[in-house]
Amino acid sequence: MSYRILTRDEHFGAPGPKRILALDGGGLRGMLTLGYLRQIEEILRARHSNDPDFCLCHYFDLIAGTSTGAIIAAALAIGMSVEAVIGHYQKLGREVFSRNWLRDGYVRARYDETKLISNLQRVFGKDRTLGDESLQTGLLIMTKRLDTGSPWPLGNNPRGRFFKAQPTDNWISNADYPLWKVVRASTAAPSYFEPEPITIASEKGKKRVTGTFVDGGVSPFNNPSLQALMYATLDGYNVGWKTGPEQMLLVSVGTGASDPSRTPSQVAARGAIKALFSLMDDCGSLVETMMQWMSERPTAREIDCEIGDLDGDLLGGAPLFSYRRYNLTFRKEEVASLRPGLSASQMASLGEIDKPGNLDVLLELGEAAAARDLNDESFPAIFDLAH
Repeated sequence: MSYRILTRDEHFGAPGPKRILALDGGGLRGMLTLGYLRQIEEILRARHSNDPDFCLCHYFDLIAGTSTGAIIAAALAIGMSVEAVIGHYQKLGREVFSRNWLRDGYVRARYDETKLISNLQRVFGKDRTLGDESLQTGLLIMTKRLDTGSPWPLGNNPRGRFFKAQPTDNWISNADYPLWKVVRASTAAPSYFEPEPITIASEKGKKRVTGTFVDGGVSPFNNPSLQALMYATLDGYNVGWKTGPEQMLLVSVGTGASDPSRTPSQVAARGAIKALFSLMDDCGSLVETMMQWMSERPTAREIDCEIGDLDGDLLGGAPLFSYRRYNLTFRKEEVASLRPGLSASQMASLGEIDKPGNLDVLLELGEAAAARDLNDESFPAIFDLAH
């Protein structure tokens, strides 16, 4: 079928149905996400005339990302194909995550943010802003303002309250934030990278106000699905999309889940940082529970042995949206079935977020999991793009 390519403003303002893509944080495990996305793009391209120029920004009206998911989301939003993003991601991963043994993650951040900044500026440019019209669809980046302790979802909805400041306002328009800086803020994982400062207010004759931002994964929204749903539907965000299983499709892609068989003592063995990752896993599980509780969900997973996959449970009695969640768990059995032949040490390191040596394996795992989990029926025809 032929389709019409929408502008950013049309993605936000045109009638539904609407499509949201939400991408988790997880460091270099984002390569697993890209394995899934490559298959998603191929399926959707085939559905839309096999157009070689088809990109995910044409299909999805909003792409949300946290941390490494923010890098991928922003790249997709400016019109990159998944193949192009994979190439940039591999280069970034190998250049940025080279260990310096003088950096221990406690006294100094493990990695030099200047390498990350130069790679982000290479991909996004120094001058492109969050409000730039070169972003071809809706974009939502999840970060956290460390100096106030508040989660900050930063989006490019032109009707958003803080998108464009008026002449009498002293705050700086979200639309004017450099895109690379917003993405860098979302990737500033504590102990891995230093926080990112962003000037958020400036009044003539007075001192500028600078916010200090860290990884959005430190908020409850390392999986940004719930925040993306709120952004699309809560009145305060002024997006105003309709709900209903034939009005909204939300596709959520993970970076691989920790093996639940690991004991709490193993998780906390290295102290506060490991405990933080454990808390992030808990938040991710809560987000998945909420999303399954509210939606039509053919990909539902078992949350735990008490509530199962929430079959028969539906908040309010009717689904608010159609939901697809794609991820895998780093259990030995599951990984071995998807990628035979990995050594015990390779298997044990898959959950780590800063291992460039795992990039190729993670991509293969994502592609194998996508072949297992995805097919043409994963995307209901009601959500196909209009002529």
